[in-house]
Amino acid sequence: MNQEAKNLIIGFDAKRIVRNGTGLGSYGRTLVNDLAELPLQLHLYAPDRGRNDLRGQVRARENVAFHYPSHATTALGKALWRSRGIVGDLRRDGIEVFHGLSGELPLGIRKSGVKSVVTIHDLIFLRHPEYYHWLDTKVYAWKFRQAIREADHIVAISECTKRDIMEYGGVDERKISVVYQSCAPRFSISASDAPATGRYLLSVGSIEERKNMLLAVRALHWLPNDLKLVIVGRHTPYTDQIADYVRTHGLEHRVSIRHGVPDSELPALYAGAEAFVYPSRYEGFGIPIIEAICCGLPVVACTGSCLEEAGGPHSLYVSPDDAEAMAHAVSQVLKGSEGREQRIAMSRSYVRRFEGNQVAQQMAELYARLLGREEVVE
Repeated sequence: MNQEAKNLIIGFDAKRIVRNGTGLGSYGRTLVNDLAELPLQLHLYAPDRGRNDLRGQVRARENVAFHYPSHATTALGKALWRSRGIVGDLRRDGIEVFHGLSGELPLGIRKSGVKSVVTIHDLIFLRHPEYYHWLDTKVYAWKFRQAIREADHIVAISECTKRDIMEYGGVDERKISVVYQSCAPRFSISASDAPATGRYLLSVGSIEERKNMLLAVRALHWLPNDLKLVIVGRHTPYTDQIADYVRTHGLEHRVSIRHGVPDSELPALYAGAEAFVYPSRYEGFGIPIIEAICCGLPVVACTGSCLEEAGGPHSLYVSPDDAEAMAHAVSQVLKGSEGREQRIAMSRSYVRRFEGNQVAQQMAELYARLLGREEVVE
């Protein structure tokens, strides 16, 4: 992209950037930091300043600015500003493209003259509503349909999500671009940088029923007794089911469940593990798989959604209902296993397609095309 591209003025929905420690927040912070390397003007709109530690992960640059509502002080006022009132601020600030980073766009943006892009991460609430409260599925479905009506273009984070958008939203595939998530640079860490804590498998993500973590726990019965499982993620009622199984089957010495792990500690946890397991039944993409591979881990995941897209052909995949198959796959990637190092090297080569600058370049080119300014893209 040449220097004329600095005339592109891009706005972002930054609520998750300043409030969410992982998931949608990580997606937004990583993307903005990568885009800031390009000659673009980036404006981040959040209902409040959120958490200092998360906001601080967006590197301070001359071409990055945060904006907050000047009059909205209550929770309701902030919500109304984000859902509608923000449009006036975008026009005031000369925003040319507004990017809803978490599947939402403000009402009325299509009529405002501001071009809009929305990233859809997944439609699991439509594909598998059994994992959600019925009211949540109604709210999420309404937001999805409103967003695709308002959007000039849609970004799907995987081919799997693109197929779901076409199926559940009736959207023409020409309106959808697949732009994968990138992995934050802090996950480029080697095992030599991790503290020695014994042998363990690692899994990272909210500990909820859809994530199917009990499969990995059950797989321990067929794995070496000195191999532990470390589960990192947000507590849900499903976590209690796992804890009950652990106690009933005498696995307390082999399973460690950790909540509230600081984001800064995750890379070392990855790097110290022997392998990464991700037994989820359905995902929009699976960024923890990319993080694990970047930290030098082999990956065992499950079939049925998009995890093969994230992990590539050199990771292993099993049925989400077959604990013995998961144990067998894990045994094939443990230290000392034949082909382990080659598998890791080839997986690292595969995930280079998710590196930040490539993702940022794709997104910047999309913004330019929306404005009919392809000439600013080399």
